[in-house]
Amino acid sequence: MILHPLEPQAIWKHFENLNAVPRPSKKEACVRDFMKKFGENLGLETHADAVGNIVIKKPGSKGKENSPKIALQAHLDMVHQKNSQTDFDFDTQGIAMFIDGDWVRAKGTTLGADNGIGVAAIMALLESTDIPHPPLEALFTIDEETGMTGAKNLDASLISAKVMLNLDTEEDDEVDIGCAGGIDVTASANYVEQPTPTDSEAYHIVVKGLRGGHSGIDIHRGFGNANKIINQIWIDLAEKFDFQLNYLQGGSLRNAIPREAEAILVTAKSTATDFESVFKTIVAKIQSDFSSIEPHLKIELKQTHLPEKVVEKAFQEKVIQSIKQAHNGVYRFQKDFPDMVETSNNLAKVTMKSGQLSIDCLTRSSSEKSKHELANLLRNTFETSGFEVQLGNDYPGWNPEPEAEILHRYIRLYETLHGQKPHVVACHAGLECGILKEKLPDVQMISFGPTILGAHSPDERVCISSVQKFWEILVRLLAEI
Repeated sequence: MILHPLEPQAIWKHFENLNAVPRPSKKEACVRDFMKKFGENLGLETHADAVGNIVIKKPGSKGKENSPKIALQAHLDMVHQKNSQTDFDFDTQGIAMFIDGDWVRAKGTTLGADNGIGVAAIMALLESTDIPHPPLEALFTIDEETGMTGAKNLDASLISAKVMLNLDTEEDDEVDIGCAGGIDVTASANYVEQPTPTDSEAYHIVVKGLRGGHSGIDIHRGFGNANKIINQIWIDLAEKFDFQLNYLQGGSLRNAIPREAEAILVTAKSTATDFESVFKTIVAKIQSDFSSIEPHLKIELKQTHLPEKVVEKAFQEKVIQSIKQAHNGVYRFQKDFPDMVETSNNLAKVTMKSGQLSIDCLTRSSSEKSKHELANLLRNTFETSGFEVQLGNDYPGWNPEPEAEILHRYIRLYETLHGQKPHVVACHAGLECGILKEKLPDVQMISFGPTILGAHSPDERVCISSVQKFWEILVRLLAEI
């Protein structure tokens, strides 16, 4: 057991066992079976609803049998991202982890601490025999990362608690009482390919080495977006050369800032030397612009086999201009909290191949009005180019309840343990709390967790000492209820 020496052992044991089970979003069959067997093997009341959420119920410990029930909630799925050079199959392999000082990391992939640490903490409580706690209702949802279909389709009759602790935030000095909602914006089109012009040279272009990260929590940090960067290359090249794209692929998931993009293009052989020289100049300028925030950015150009077909020039120009004009990053900050993002968009994924184009965006906002304002702005941008646009997977934000008793109980306990109050925040991420609040309107909710950095990227890591801090306050909070 790689994580066996770490404290609290109860959490790390379950996290390691959980990470041995493949659990990418929308492919949670193995982890659902794992969690269902876990509850049944403990002799606890265990349910699976129609969509695949798992609910495990545990009576209160001695002396707390009649205390108010508490629901504990975390999601089973994880974002599957890996470095391009990493050979890994998320459908069949468990996560390979290692300890790096005060951090646990994965070898070239996402770690799954989001939300595996929350899941593991709940498992530790369910298995415990010596931790005082009220009656518990453990809710493990599916598909949080790519659709929140578990929360949306929850059988709410399985939850009777009036207080819910969501364990899915990533700063240990914060307690969340609100979150952003989201909506998917998808543009698509079919196009006609043309025979590749004779006497052409083909190049394979790769953008890589970007930080990536969570498209909500990290969206304000100014990290490079691979789709925007590779599109800027086309804009700059077009000032001096004719070229035609054969293939374009950037990004992979809506909720991850795109770290990599690649394309194949062709240009006239007669201009190849000048083309390569100008390309180097363009790359140097882009790398200089991003040098402080993206020190590992690499942009590569290599000659490759000449493809048989290319994209028609007029359609190619529409794609380039629509990506240029599509808003990416922060759209608006909160009026009352200038450092807090209200509305943003992630230009997440672009695929142009074999006559089909798809551009995928995730728009987030704590304001329903602003969310739809930006979504419609994006729709207008893409429809102007003649693309078909669909808005889907619309989910609400979570409106703060600053007077909730559970919040003030948490604040008092945190201050007792650490000598200062936690930051009370509303995060710019799509926690399930907004959807669950619609399902369970009478439930008070707060969200907290240990410090996790680089979520949704292969740089994801969880702070070991922070997990200890998180565990202490979770255990103490349950003991006081």
